[in-house]
This record gives sequence, structure tokens and C-alpha cells, in this order.
Amino acid sequence: MLGLGTIARKVFGTPNDRKVKSVRPLIAKINALEPEYQALSDEGLKQKTEDLARRAQSGESLDALLPEAFANCREAARRALGLRAFDVQLMGGIFLHQGNIAEMKTGEGKTLVATFPAYLNALAGKGVHVVTVNDYLAKRDAEWMGKVYAQLGLTTGVVYPYQPEEEKRAAYRCDITYATNNELGFDYLRDNMKSSIEAMSQRGHFFAIVDEVDSILVDEARTPLIISGPSQDRSELYLKVDEFIPELKDEHFKLDEKSRNATYTEEGNEFIEQRLRAAGLLPDGQSLYDPESTTLVHHVTQGLRAHKLFLKDQHYIVRDGEVVLIDEFTGRMMRGRRLSDGLHQAIEAKERVSIQPENVTLASVTFQNYFRLYDKLAGMTGTAATEAEEFMEIYKLGVVEVPTNRPIQRIDEHDQVFRTAREKYDGVLKAIKEAHEKGQPILVGTTSIEKSEFLSGLLKDEGIAHNVLNARQHEQEAQIVADAGKFGAVTIATNMAGRGTDIQLGGNVEMKVMEAIAKDPAVHPDEVRARIEAEHAEEKAKVLAAGGLFVLGTERHESRRIDNQLRGRSGRQGDPGRSAFFLSLEDDLMRIFGSDRLDSILSKLGMKEGESIVHPWVNKSLERAQAKVEGRNFDIRKQLLKFDDVMNDQRKAIFGQRMEIMQAADLSEIVQDMRDEVIEDLIDDFMPPKSYADQWNAPGLYAAVMEKLGLDLPIIAWSKEEGVDHEAMRDRIVEAADKMMTEKAEGFGAETMRNIEKQFLLDTIDAKWREHLLRLEHLRSVVGFRGYAQRDPLSEYKTEAFALFESMLNSLRQDVTQKLSQVRPMTEEEQRAVMQQYLAQQRAAQAAAQPAAAAAPAAAAAAAPAAAVAAGSSARPGFDENDPTTWGNPSRNDPCPCGSGEKFKHCHGKL
Repeated sequence: MLGLGTIARKVFGTPNDRKVKSVRPLIAKINALEPEYQALSDEGLKQKTEDLARRAQSGESLDALLPEAFANCREAARRALGLRAFDVQLMGGIFLHQGNIAEMKTGEGKTLVATFPAYLNALAGKGVHVVTVNDYLAKRDAEWMGKVYAQLGLTTGVVYPYQPEEEKRAAYRCDITYATNNELGFDYLRDNMKSSIEAMSQRGHFFAIVDEVDSILVDEARTPLIISGPSQDRSELYLKVDEFIPELKDEHFKLDEKSRNATYTEEGNEFIEQRLRAAGLLPDGQSLYDPESTTLVHHVTQGLRAHKLFLKDQHYIVRDGEVVLIDEFTGRMMRGRRLSDGLHQAIEAKERVSIQPENVTLASVTFQNYFRLYDKLAGMTGTAATEAEEFMEIYKLGVVEVPTNRPIQRIDEHDQVFRTAREKYDGVLKAIKEAHEKGQPILVGTTSIEKSEFLSGLLKDEGIAHNVLNARQHEQEAQIVADAGKFGAVTIATNMAGRGTDIQLGGNVEMKVMEAIAKDPAVHPDEVRARIEAEHAEEKAKVLAAGGLFVLGTERHESRRIDNQLRGRSGRQGDPGRSAFFLSLEDDLMRIFGSDRLDSILSKLGMKEGESIVHPWVNKSLERAQAKVEGRNFDIRKQLLKFDDVMNDQRKAIFGQRMEIMQAADLSEIVQDMRDEVIEDLIDDFMPPKSYADQWNAPGLYAAVMEKLGLDLPIIAWSKEEGVDHEAMRDRIVEAADKMMTEKAEGFGAETMRNIEKQFLLDTIDAKWREHLLRLEHLRSVVGFRGYAQRDPLSEYKTEAFALFESMLNSLRQDVTQKLSQVRPMTEEEQRAVMQQYLAQQRAAQAAAQPAAAAAPAAAAAAAPAAAVAAGSSARPGFDENDPTTWGNPSRNDPCPCGSGEKFKHCHGKL
């Protein structure tokens, strides 16, 4: 009997069906315009773009322009790439423009789909960001789809790591910019550490289309992006701790693999204490439970996690003497990424490679909060439906399943469950041999490098030629994927998320053409293409006869989406294919999430060696286990977001304040307000309101005014005068401070004084924000314990974080006021001394015949304006803040050439 929900869906259709139906009239309009746009010349297409852009910027809605813009873009793509978009691709583009996630199966042409909404939204003139999962795809897509945009008269840019600043700024000024999620997030943080608007790269957050949206906004959302600087070196401590971690026995610790945590038992604590005392790290009479032992406890816990929970060739690899993390979802190396809290250093000690210093956070943001900055967000993926609730709750993104261009013919077989891993691999090997003998291409999915290399060894022993794609073969990725559909090909891959290159039956024609032309540049491209297409058609027919691509998963991932992504590699564009998963009760997912019951049932059933159980119930129970894990991970991300939202509000306030300061021509009023508030606080501290004159602390106020404002005033004498109250004292100090600053401004010149105020304000905000982030980190690490006292950790964190923020702003005012009170113009004698020192350095450099001796000409140095001097230091002659070529070549620990008295790495050399 059918359920009520099923009957209702039959009558009314699903919500997804209704969404798909609602856009069909728009597609009919676009199709009706096609002949008109086919008749336009190449120049006519560009002219149409100018016309549409003018209308968009005059206030006409983008929705009204959609049919014309999509028709124009379809024609441009046909001319530039020889690809005419299918109706379902237009449909995907419409859903993206509406701010949804378009779920489109692998091979449906998502890269081309993105050009439609990107073009339409670029007409507004505010820039569109297309976000990819790696740098290779960002460059490939920008170059490939850039031909379409060029045909339409738009500019395309690409952002990548270590890009020259000028080139990066130019890329962000383009109409459409391709970049990875990491680079976009880091550029946002870097921009908010810059000291002038001209130096900033990004120009706002108008519209972003995120490719592989589930990978970026879900899988990577647990890890915040952090820009950090080095702190003290503790490598000796890590190495000493690491010496005795391998001696630990099972009774010394407990592991929680679900949450990746490790704790010591009572016996473990006693053993660790003995070893720490023997190593001279724990003083006699002090235990690990004492507050003084906090750092040691942290180090030994991280050492335990490094050894027991982070496995080489699964979670990281060692390459060129460096521990490089592996993305658990895509299987790619994450160069430059490090685990925080000393965990990365503990792994470096374990692997006996050079230990890098721990880092201090300079700026941080989560992907969740970065992508919520955009006015409009959209995404594409082959698998989003399982996370639809999360996308709606966190990003307000709906998920729409776009129909495939041709019906899916892939056969998805039930999972085969074996009792042991050995039996499972025997079954995998047998299935590979059977498919390989008939020439069927096989894609074998594994969950770690270690397992892919173990399987590779088994295939070698059997004499089966194959390719392995994992973090070690990262560079040959596109080539290996392109070859995976050839007749008889066997490919072992670690996680197939977001590979970006289609597995085409018979091999990838484009790749073959490019290879042939690279080998023999003299050959005519058309001849090569004709020959390769003929060969390809022949090979494709053989692959089709063999049954298409066979996808064989050797383990279930903890996320259903990753499994679906692997499955989706087969059966693209209506091709035949099949998929199957071979599992064992020793697999991580089965072991961690309750395989005990299943094991006892299989024992009772009397399963023989090598037999597997195949039943829809098994699939259902596995999906339930995966849904449980996904739910737990969602809760972790939600909790992370709730805590990060507290910091995010403060981040927005600070970054907004920095922006206002950089935009302001004159900051004297802000500085004066800060000074007045500092004076007000001093008066309240030393002359409390409603107190009598004999209760005032006049000597204390005198010393504080001297320290904070650099003013030597007769405060003690003033306090004894008849009729002097708080107001009168405040007015006198304010008047003296204002007079001193006016004289300083005259001595420096108004423009120089404004620049000094701006620089001091920005530098102090940055320094205070760094300290504040560290305090928030410490607060986060301890606030969880408040739960034991029946207090809500989140509300406690909010309250204390707000108090810390107020305290930071208060000390910011004091620091800026104090620095500005100490700054003074150089005297002529000081300028002469600096000039002599500079000339002596120049002569010494020339004598040493250094190639860098051709520094700023003496004439330019002589024309240098009088610079600011703080704490007795002086600026390098000719120093221009906005021109790094005038800074010389200071090392990181040299005094900064601006004359602040700070080390270069803490001042203008800040990363």
C-alpha cells in the first residue's frame, strides 16, 4: 500500500520537480532568441554585452536581462569552444543565478554551466568570483572559459598562490576571476592587514559560484584559515617528549577515534611523570595535575595524538624532509597547511624531520563566515542532496537537482560485505581480473595512500598493468584521469572528489590531441584531430561493448557524498557502466560504528571463508551509520560556527574600522577623541567622582599624565587650588595636550602628521587584534569546562569575549595616545647624524663591491623630509612608506627603516 507522502508526490510532483518546471518558460525564451544571436557578427556579440551592461548599470534587473544574456553567452561558447549548451545546462545556469546549488551529475558540463550566471552577473560591473578546489582547475578553467568571455568582450583573471601583488590586483579587477577557496580567504585576511586601500587586492564580495560546493563549504568548513607568524622555538621539548611516547602500552591511554582525541589513564599519567622527571622536564614535587604543568600536559597529549591518531601515508606524507598534510576528502597534498596547537610539531618530532616553530595567529576566518560575506552565493556539485539541510541552515542555499541530458544507464550493485580485509581484497582482485580480461576499464577507489599502494602491490604480483592516483602522483592527476576510460585501463585512485577532468570512454580526445601536437608541433592540428577522433571512435566502441566504466569502491567513506562522487564517475552522458563496493568488518567505518552485532550474526549464519553477504538491508544499515557520522560532523561544524560568529562580529567591527581609517584623509578628530577619553579615564582613576580633594591621588595622576601624554604639568599644585574640581582638572590637561599636538603638527607639517597618525593607528589596531585573537583561543580552550558547573559554554564565551573586546579597545586608545605623545620631528643635528651614517654605510657597501650598492641616489636622500622619531630612533633617509624600493634591504631582525624603533619583521616587514 502506498504511503500518503508517495501519493501526494504522484499527484503534485516533488518540490524539485516544481522548481525544474518553473524555469522551462525561461529556457523556451532563450531558445527562441537563438537564431537572432546566430546572425550577429563577432563584433555584434561584444556590442550586445555593452548594451546589456549599460542597461544593468542603469537599474534594469538582471532577471529581466537573463534570456538575452544567456542567448548571447550560448552563441559565444559555440563560436569559441565549439560547444552548444544543452537545455539542462541553461537550467543549471538559471538556478545558479537565483542563488541555489545546482546538483548536476558528473560529465554534465558544470564548467560551461558556470559561464552563464557568471556572464549575466558580471554585467553589473562589480566582479564575479568562480571558486575551484585547486590551482590547476582555477588556471585551466580561466584559460578554457576565458575564450568564451573574450568572445563576449569581458576580461578574465586567475588568482594563485605566490602571485606578484600587481598581477593579483589586476586579476581581481577583471570581470570574472577564477580562484581557489583558500586563496580567496587568505587574500581577504591579507587585505585586512594592509596599510593602504591601494595595496588591497579584492574589490568586494558581490557574487560567487562555488564549484564542488560540498567539498568547499562542508568538508573544509571545520578548518579555519589562519595567517600566522612564528613564536618561540620549542623543538627540544618536542623531541624529548617523543622519545618515550613509543614506550606507552595499551593500558596507558584511551583513544576516541570518532572525535580524534587521546587521553592518558591513571597508569599512563604515572608512567609519563616518571619519564618526565628522568628527562629533567618535571621538577621533583610537581605533578602533571599542577597548574604549572599545563604546557607539559599539552605537549605529551599532542605527542600521543601524533603517534596513535595521525598515520603516515593516510593523514600526511613526508616529502623533501617536510610533513605535508593530505586532504582526507580529495586525497590531495595541502602544501603550506599546518595543524595548529603544536600537533604538527609533534608529528615532525615523530618523523624526525626539521621541527618548524609554533605559530601565533595574526588573522583567521572560517570558510563559512568568508562565503557569507557575498551578496549572493551559488554552487555546483554532483552530490549535495545529502547535505541540503546544512546548506539551507548555514548559507541559506537551496539545493536543486538538475535532470541529466540523457537518462543514466549505470547499474549500481549492492555492497558485498566480507568478514576480514584479506577476504575482501581477494574478492576485489577477482573482480578486477574478470573485468580486465574483457577489456572493461576499471576505476578502483581507496580511502588512503597506504591502501592504494597495498592494492597496487597486489596487482603488480598478478601482472596487471595499472595507474595509481594519490597525493604522490598529484602532478600527473589530469593525465591519469584522462586515461582511465581507455580499453583495458586499470586506475587506483584515492578519493575522486573534484578532480575536474572527465573520464571519457575510450580516453580523452582533447588530451590526446594536445599530446600529439606537443610531440610534433609541425603537424597540422586539424589532421591530428581527425586521426585521433577516428581512433577514439574505434576504441570507444570496444569499451562500450565491454560494459563501460566499472567503478569499484574498496571501502565506504564516512560521508555518503564521497561514495556518490566515486560512483558518479561511471555512466556520464548516458554511457553504460556499473559500480560496486567491497567492504569488510575490519574497515574503519564498520569497526568504529558498530560492526560487532553484524559480526556475531555472520558467525551464526556460518559464513565460509571468502564468502560475502549481499543484501539491501546491509546497504540500509551502512547508510544509517554514514548518516550518523554526517550528523555528528554537522553538529561539530554548527558549534564551530556559533563560536566563530562571536569572533566574526568583532572581526567585522575591527576590519570595518581599519577600512574607515584607510579611507579617511584626516584622522585628527578620531585621535583627539581617543586622547580625551584617555584623559577622562585617568581623571576617574585618580580623582574618583563624588570624592573629596583629600581623597585624590594627585602624585599618581601627575605620573600617569607624564607617562601616557608626555606632559610635565603642575598637577599637584593645581589639586591644592581652591575651587578646582574634576571638570577643571580635565579641561586643563585637555588644553595642554591639544596645544602640544598642535605644535607637533606644525613641526612635522600637516600632511606628515596625518600620515603618522594613520600609521600608528593601523599598526596598533593590528597588534592589539593579534593579542586579542590569542586571548580568544585560550578562552575557547578552557570555556568547555564550564559545562561541568552547569553553565552554558557558548554564553560564557560570548560574555567574556565581549569583555575582552572592550578591554582591547580601551588599551588601543591608551597605546595610540602614548605613541603619538612620544613622537617628535628630528632636529637638524639628528638629520645630519643620520645622513653621515647613511653615507658611511654606502661607502662601506661600495668598498665591499656588493651588487646591491646602487641604492637611492644621494640627491634623493638629501631631499628626504624630516621623519618621525619615536623612542630615540630615526627613519632611513629617502624612506617612502608606499615605495618598498626606498627601504633598503633590512633583514627580518634589523630595526625598521621607518624609524619606529621596532624590528623590521614587527613593523613594515610584517607578512
